[in-house]
Amino acid sequence: MKISYKTIVVLLSTFGFMGCSTKKEEKPSEIKKTEPLSIIFMIGDGMGVPQVSTAYYFGDSLPNFSRFKHIGLHKTSATDYTITDSAAGATAFSIGEKTYKRAIGVSTDSIPKETILETLQMEGYQTGLISLTTITHATPASFYAHVTDRDMHEDIALDLLETKVDFFAGGGKKYFNQREDGRNLFEELIAENYHLDTLGLSKPEIDKRNAYILADDGIPSKTEGRGEYLSEATQMALDYFDQKKEPFFMMVEGSYIDWGGHAENAEMMISEVADFDKTLGVVLDYVEEHPNTLLVVTADHETGGVSIGKNYKVDESTGEKKEVPEKVTVYFNSDQHSGELIPVFSAGKGAENFQGIYENNEIYHKMINAINQAK
Repeated sequence: MKISYKTIVVLLSTFGFMGCSTKKEEKPSEIKKTEPLSIIFMIGDGMGVPQVSTAYYFGDSLPNFSRFKHIGLHKTSATDYTITDSAAGATAFSIGEKTYKRAIGVSTDSIPKETILETLQMEGYQTGLISLTTITHATPASFYAHVTDRDMHEDIALDLLETKVDFFAGGGKKYFNQREDGRNLFEELIAENYHLDTLGLSKPEIDKRNAYILADDGIPSKTEGRGEYLSEATQMALDYFDQKKEPFFMMVEGSYIDWGGHAENAEMMISEVADFDKTLGVVLDYVEEHPNTLLVVTADHETGGVSIGKNYKVDESTGEKKEVPEKVTVYFNSDQHSGELIPVFSAGKGAENFQGIYENNEIYHKMINAINQAK
């Protein structure tokens, strides 16, 4: 009888195992399965240390930022400019390498690179994206799209259709149903088993993917009466993933902290930071109840060169300027991005790995390492 090489290897391995093993053989019911690590990645667009500070000076209670024990800093530069934009900043987070300004999900030579969302999706993860801007805007787009310029919104929308993110919410209707190519991506989303809502945050359907595209452009700001959209959408997504009972990766963006900086509008910036902090509370509560979850909170860059300084009151009769000891004022150095180091807050499993000072693209590798360490 002719015995194959493969059979000999199998037999030797079997006898070797039987002869050398002294371990008690575990029954299938005794083998513990390792639950994959879920990741929630929150980006306060334009949020540097001064923006975070406003939560302490202008809030009525202790901010949820105080619940973090692990804090680091990252350096934000793009490959071609020291002062980055949201596209290059978010792409560094999503692909693990720095790229040029305006790039979405591509390398410095414009080659598409697999994002962390796409990688985990192939490993069986559920995926989610929540933004206040159009869902095709630079930050959310960097996690699923691959285009050479951030303004290619219609191409980005096609990439979203192809990527099949399980839960997403934001604005941008016009890039789906008022397109130059005449396609109606709303109809195509429904054909891809999406529960689609263009009016409000209706209850997600567990046996479907869920898409909420709620404005022609961006969702209104807090000063324009947005309400509790960000925290409510985030809670809905967490409940949805909980019922799916599978690991997930979700990115949540507090988009208009950045817009407040560009407008040099202190009221807008302060209210957006407060809303982001409220949403942080929702997520931190979830992490405490689900210990096999990692939360990472940061920003792509700082906007406005903001500082927190003395508050003065001017005497109307004399014109004399006098400091008000118990108050502070927000000052803007410009209406553009700055080169400040950006805080990184982390909580949950693997949070300790995000301490220190490092480049922005290292956040991707730290998240991947946390997943691998949890296996």
